[in-house]
Amino acid sequence: MNADASDHAQPTTRKVRIALVFGGRSSEHEVSCSTAASVLSALDRDRYDVIPVGIARDGHWVLAPDDPAQFRLDSGHRPSVDTTAASVILPTSATDKRLVVHEPGQPPESLGEVDVVFPLLHGPFGEDGTIQGMFDLADVRYVGSGVTASATMMDKHVMKVVFAAAGLPVGPYVVVTDRDWARDPEAALARVDAAGLEYPVFVKPARAGSSFGITRVTEPAGLRAAIETAREHDPKVVIEQGIFGREIECGVLDGRGAELPRASVLGECRVVANHDFYDFDAKYLHAEDVVLQMPAEVDPEVAERIRALAVEAFLAAGCEGLARVDFFLTPAGEILLNEINTMPGFTPTSMYPRMWAATGLSYPDLIDELVTLALERRVGLR
Repeated sequence: MNADASDHAQPTTRKVRIALVFGGRSSEHEVSCSTAASVLSALDRDRYDVIPVGIARDGHWVLAPDDPAQFRLDSGHRPSVDTTAASVILPTSATDKRLVVHEPGQPPESLGEVDVVFPLLHGPFGEDGTIQGMFDLADVRYVGSGVTASATMMDKHVMKVVFAAAGLPVGPYVVVTDRDWARDPEAALARVDAAGLEYPVFVKPARAGSSFGITRVTEPAGLRAAIETAREHDPKVVIEQGIFGREIECGVLDGRGAELPRASVLGECRVVANHDFYDFDAKYLHAEDVVLQMPAEVDPEVAERIRALAVEAFLAAGCEGLARVDFFLTPAGEILLNEINTMPGFTPTSMYPRMWAATGLSYPDLIDELVTLALERRVGLR
């Protein structure tokens, strides 16, 4: 594959070769595997040549089996990437896009050039700009946002700073860094009261997803333990004002060329049993405890405002490809931007694909669109 910016067309003499990269070192390893299982099942093999590349929990890159069943996540199966499989060596040159497989005692084997990478990674060391930077160094095209947007939207603190600077509405919050906690934890705790945050508050790792490490705290006595729980996932912690209202989400899909991004119909998540909020178990293991409604029952004028804000947030963050934008809608009609997820859950039952399905774009067609957007995007600075 040439690195020239004019090389936007899909290959015509062979199938498009896609490397699906999944797993990873973050606490969202299992979720990433589940996403990969769904995409592996949906890709049109008449159109695409698919190379599954897994990243084991220890960071080992391996050639994974092209078998979706091995990576499905449910209450009886927690998938993971096998660290003992054959190693994959990634492109390290802007002039050589080949993937190479290496097994002990065997000569390296080339899998050929890769046209585009679909990084199905969630959380740190994958969704946070690190792997995007590696692909950029090698002039490899990939699905999703680049380094800056991936990094800033992964960090809930920096994300809120970007949103506020763009004039977008965000709720009150306090940040506790690793240095803050090491120097004077009592002072860090006191800052929550000083900032005027009212209970309940939500204590979150700044750079984690899938609701890992999040605690809903209803009184000051529970704050210290909640911070320690969040710090198991990230030394930087964000404490957010609990917002009483509906959780409304919007999928954003990039436009072609100079076209503006597109917003899906809205979706709503409602926890109806057994959970204080939309946590990991509710998302992935106990779907019966949650109602996901598409489209959300929202006044048409409010819905259009939320969709417009979703596109504004996507552009303000410099996102590319796809993003799920999450909002709170209060009983008084106030709209607050919660967060952007640059690589949202991507199984057919996840919110992002379901919102686009309700908008008229099926799961396989959504994958095709994302791959096409990545192929059309030039490498290097954009």
